[in-house]
Amino acid sequence: MGNRVSVLTSRHEALGATMADWNDMGVAWTYATDPDKEADACRNAAALIDLSGLRREHVKGPDAAAVVDYLLPRNMDVIYNGKSGYSTILTEEGGVADDVIVYRLADDHYLIASGTGDSDTAMKKATAGKDVTVEEDDNLHILALQGPIAHEILDANSPDDIADLKFFHQIETTVFGVPAIVSRTGFTGERGYEVIAAADVAGDIWDAILEAGKDKGVLPLSFVGLNMLRIEAALLFHPFDVSENESAWEAGLGWSVGKEKGDYIGKAANEARKGNETKIFSGIVCDADVACGEPIAGGEKIFANGEEVGYVTAALFSTRLNKSIALCYLKPGTAVGTKVEVKGAIDCTATVSEIPFIASKMR
Repeated sequence: MGNRVSVLTSRHEALGATMADWNDMGVAWTYATDPDKEADACRNAAALIDLSGLRREHVKGPDAAAVVDYLLPRNMDVIYNGKSGYSTILTEEGGVADDVIVYRLADDHYLIASGTGDSDTAMKKATAGKDVTVEEDDNLHILALQGPIAHEILDANSPDDIADLKFFHQIETTVFGVPAIVSRTGFTGERGYEVIAAADVAGDIWDAILEAGKDKGVLPLSFVGLNMLRIEAALLFHPFDVSENESAWEAGLGWSVGKEKGDYIGKAANEARKGNETKIFSGIVCDADVACGEPIAGGEKIFANGEEVGYVTAALFSTRLNKSIALCYLKPGTAVGTKVEVKGAIDCTATVSEIPFIASKMR
């Protein structure tokens, strides 16, 4: 297992978890419960997942705002204290090195949560010669409570109005009597929150949420269950659906590039790649289901009229939709409704679909 350790590990193991290494931390890949049931809980009530495997870095100091502005292609002027934003970190070639959420905690203090990509190279360039400190923080833990009743549970156990917290905003508060930052963010397509708290209280918050939700249908959510939800919501998972091999435009993330933005890492290449996409992030509904064997698994090639037009990045049989669905990249201009053939470990026909497969309720 990884060198980084979640204080919730013993709780995961008590729930029958199979632990796996992700981002140098052991995470609950599965629990004793059915991942489909966990995903159902998230869609119908709420589910709780330990996302402490995300890296957390504090950027502090007089030049913090300038550093973050140069690091990221999005317009950081709109990220005021108490607000957060999603962004990519680009390579100098305009590929997506990683994707992040950046929280502005004070004028001179940002918290950045990142995944498994290479954000270090860009961070070193952005901080060179600047009056800032960058501190990794494994003491902070991230617990995500996602689903339509998530706000009810947190709001009933905080002195602040959690239910009124706007999308991509955060508040320093207490939950269940202990200090935490509550952020209106998530990775499931449902209305959800991330509770960011120190290691010495993270376990108490985990226990209290599950206790408060035990008669309301709330379940712990494994990474396998999370993957089902994020595929249905067509949310990108680096490096499986987006990496340094794709531009922000190809990955459907052009909206995260600030209009008339000043200089940032990878700007010249990023601007040159706009309008020159060789593939577009897309979705297909496959004629493969449990009845005919297994749903496609990812990595398959996609053909239209005998021509190779794309490939699958992630797939599953969605019991919530009763369909085999897949995220993929397709040749630009491959229209929704186009009939295609999928070839790989499983061969089947499919139809190009609108994404997300399940409409987002995050806002």
